[in-house]
Amino acid sequence: MSKAVAATQGASRADDLGFDVERVREDFPILRLKVNDKPLVFLDNAASSQMPQQVIDRYVKYRTSEHANIHRGVHYLSEVATREYEAVRGKVRGLLNAREEREIVYTSGTTESINLVAHGYGRKFIGAGDEIILSVLEHHSNIVPWQMLAEEKGARIRVVPCDDAGELLVEEYRKLFSPRTRFVGLTHVSNALGTVNPVKEMVAIAHAHGVPVLLDGAQAAPHLGVDVQDLDCDFYAFSGHKMCGPTGVGILYGKAEHLQAMQPFKGGGDMILSVTFEKTVYADIPHKFEAGTPPIAEVIGLGAAIDYLQAIGLGAIKAHEDELLRYATDRVGAIEGVRLIGTAGHKAAVLSFEVEGVHPHDVGTLLNEDAVAVRTGHHCAQPVMQRFGVPATARASFAFYNTLQEVDVLVDAIRKVQKVFAG
Repeated sequence: MSKAVAATQGASRADDLGFDVERVREDFPILRLKVNDKPLVFLDNAASSQMPQQVIDRYVKYRTSEHANIHRGVHYLSEVATREYEAVRGKVRGLLNAREEREIVYTSGTTESINLVAHGYGRKFIGAGDEIILSVLEHHSNIVPWQMLAEEKGARIRVVPCDDAGELLVEEYRKLFSPRTRFVGLTHVSNALGTVNPVKEMVAIAHAHGVPVLLDGAQAAPHLGVDVQDLDCDFYAFSGHKMCGPTGVGILYGKAEHLQAMQPFKGGGDMILSVTFEKTVYADIPHKFEAGTPPIAEVIGLGAAIDYLQAIGLGAIKAHEDELLRYATDRVGAIEGVRLIGTAGHKAAVLSFEVEGVHPHDVGTLLNEDAVAVRTGHHCAQPVMQRFGVPATARASFAFYNTLQEVDVLVDAIRKVQKVFAG
């Protein structure tokens, strides 16, 4: 057990239980990296977070002493790999408070999870003239699959608007429902603005109309405690690489009754009970959605990441990230000539901004000279950019291993950008 985990195990609030960010940082070897001879300040966590040594070690252990293909193998390594791989399903069930392990489907990431639902549920149950409700805050991954489905089926997409703070207009959402509404897809947390949407209320509204809801949890699962039974969502999707795990692995949670009713998204080995040229009988859930050799090492790495985050405590993580966001909002927001975009009352630790007279790409390039890593662009959320009348933003996104001192470095670097363009 790491010193960081030992110091914070069982924590529910960082400030109450002495969350020690410097001890946490010792677990992340990449944070010792220097860029341009300056200490790395990694503020691009909404794109991909970093991996602690514990996750790296678990990944290497699998690769060096446990690797084999899973299921059906009767030899030692296959049995070990299968056991470790399937054990992660229970960890995910616990993380989300799902009812059953069979409600947990392994995917390559949030994008595949959403596509699985669009194909497996949408192509079966959505038809011509039907309506799908999305929000203006969606990532492209929760827009494009539904557009593709709507074009194929002759369905219609309706969009929930937001206000100038980046908060969804729930009363307008209520008005979008009609007898033809068949599905709702909502982001739990906006990747572009950090807005935490009132998804529990919005799920309840949809269910009052008999409509199922998918929540894109890519930006929520690493930062908030997620309880799918409390939210009562029908589907929940997230990725491993945004929560200190490897790339190439994600999760789709689905209520068992929906998964059982859905058609498979991909066909191949391991998702079948029997195959003849006359008929294929599919495996039970969740395996009927897991065709082919899966990302075994990545799944096991995700399990290690879940262990790591839960040992620190998602409450402690959220408390520290809330403090970072408050401090960064105050400091960056006080810089003359800087506009914060997305000022919702309930936010995750994402700060989108623009510097007057400077293109966001130039902001990011110059910040990099001071070893400050931020994301610039439309963040795969072009409708959000259009709503706020900007082509792109610079986005600083924080994780529990970031510090207040790193926020100060960001602020100083932004001021240097302004000086470069001022003269």
